[in-house]
Amino acid sequence: MTLTVEKKRRYTLGKNERLKKRKAIEELFASGESFAVHPFRVYFLKKKIEDCIAINGRLLPAESVLQAGVGVSKRNFKKAVDRNKIKRITREAYRLQRTELEELIIAKKEWCLKLFFIYNGTEKPDYRLVREKVRSALSRLHEKFK
Repeated sequence: MTLTVEKKRRYTLGKNERLKKRKAIEELFASGESFAVHPFRVYFLKKKIEDCIAINGRLLPAESVLQAGVGVSKRNFKKAVDRNKIKRITREAYRLQRTELEELIIAKKEWCLKLFFIYNGTEKPDYRLVREKVRSALSRLHEKFK
């Protein structure tokens, strides 16, 4: 009797999967590409897997070949509560929809991808709008790197 183990999808967004380091974010903005999916501007940087080295010299774990960050303008949203809510729902939409892009990157085993979503809108969005726009941004990236 053989058992087949079905691979479970991981819908977490762990520490290794978040883009937080200032140096990495500055590199992304300086040498990365961007496109707009209103109300977001999406910056991305595709790097060879050898260049995605952690500080201690080891290669990053497989789940961190795709890293993402989120930002909201202080100019448009004065209250930190509003900025944090937009960032939270954007991260949630990304977390639930990133699996296709992540599977593509893991299958290629040649490069890693760093993403940054900047919310440029002037009104507080609802979750449905954010989910739809993040989906279109991720599908655009998926088609670009296929």
